[in-house]
Amino acid sequence: MPIDAAHSTGNEWERRYGYSRAVRAGDLIVTTGTVALDEAGAPFAPGDAEAQAARALEIIEGAVRQLGATRTDILRTRFYVTDISRADEFGRAHSAFFGEHRPALTMVEVARLIDPAFLVEIEAEATATT
Repeated sequence: MPIDAAHSTGNEWERRYGYSRAVRAGDLIVTTGTVALDEAGAPFAPGDAEAQAARALEIIEGAVRQLGATRTDILRTRFYVTDISRADEFGRAHSAFFGEHRPALTMVEVARLIDPAFLVEIEAEATATT
């Protein structure tokens, strides 16, 4: 399926590795793995699992919005976490972000992410409404 549209935030990683934050093909929107960055591109809230998950979800929401969807159009999220014993912290952010809209969620522990300051990386899939 060809890519119809793409959204980039222009951060260092996107430029370095040649990818888009999110792409749309037909009505399907998929996001790349998203970590919690602040406005300057630095790790957001080092050590705070819940805050990092919330920030990554905000970045994802902005990307899917650029491609014609909203948070309630997100069907699935995948959390890659560096410490699964903190699952409740990550889960609280997910629950608070989505409220009554309850997409499918996968959470798996990984050995590490691209920078040790990141505790979680999140992917999402959504359907476009426009």
